[in-house]
Amino acid sequence: MSAFDLRRRLVAEALGTALLVATVVGSGIMAENLTRDVALALLGNTIATGAMLVVLISMLGPISGAHFNPAVTLIFALRRELPLREALLYAVVQIAGGIAGTMIAHAMFELPLLQASLKIRSGHAQWLAEAVATFGLIAIILAGQRFARASLPALVGLYITAAYWFTASTSFANPAVAMARSLSNTFSGIRMQDVPGFVAAECGGALLALALMGWLLREEEVAVIKEART
Repeated sequence: MSAFDLRRRLVAEALGTALLVATVVGSGIMAENLTRDVALALLGNTIATGAMLVVLISMLGPISGAHFNPAVTLIFALRRELPLREALLYAVVQIAGGIAGTMIAHAMFELPLLQASLKIRSGHAQWLAEAVATFGLIAIILAGQRFARASLPALVGLYITAAYWFTASTSFANPAVAMARSLSNTFSGIRMQDVPGFVAAECGGALLALALMGWLLREEEVAVIKEART
């Protein structure tokens, strides 16, 4: 349970999501400005995003839990670790923060603050990739909380860094980020009409991870209790 009141937690979630999206969009714009090599541009985008996640989770995690992601908030609400009203408010400020992050990135590069993305990201392979990416993210968070809480910022940052490269979708794994990126017609953009498929896949992957990890980690709890009794 956080020692910080709801207002501060909501500000932390909005700020963290804004900085995360500003990093994703801004580093994508910078990469496109510096190189025409798509692989090199993606590498620059990846390193910046992974590094920023480590920083944001380390600094804001003690305040709000550092969700920055409605799919993560959904899982904590279903685990009854976050009241429904607070979870809904978390999601609202995450989406608002993500949109603000896109606008900030555009402003830094003297682009229109909001754009309609034309980048097509659709189809079963993309949706499967998003389900896999989000499944892995939630699994890492739940297992990391149990076994490596101090290392969780690095675990999440490293996972997203890897997932940028092994998923066909480059691992959005975050409904708020997907919505925000639909407002940027740049390297990291996604068409607005493709967002619902991504969000559905992300939520599906998150729920699957909750079910599997709930079973997997519950078995460990039973083993620990038995060991303590012997």
